[in-house]
Amino acid sequence: MKHLFCDVCKKEVVDPIPTRTFFSLREFDMCESCRDDLEAAVKYSVRNKKPFDFAWFDKLRVDLVEDGVKKNRISVSKTQR
Repeated sequence: MKHLFCDVCKKEVVDPIPTRTFFSLREFDMCESCRDDLEAAVKYSVRNKKPFDFAWFDKLRVDLVEDGVKKNRISVSKTQR
């Protein structure tokens, strides 16, 4: 039995299954609810970005996760960057 802790909310993920109960982004491991928050936060920012750039997208996701690690949650708002 392996135990994993979410880097954002610090909750334990018991019996983690990659891409099903925990998700990795660079050096960060996230639980399913934190990943859902990340996807929602990114969604509002991507809608307004023209032209789309993958380097910008990757930087945005990492910045949101790093900010979430500091605050213990990923803030989802419609006025992201």
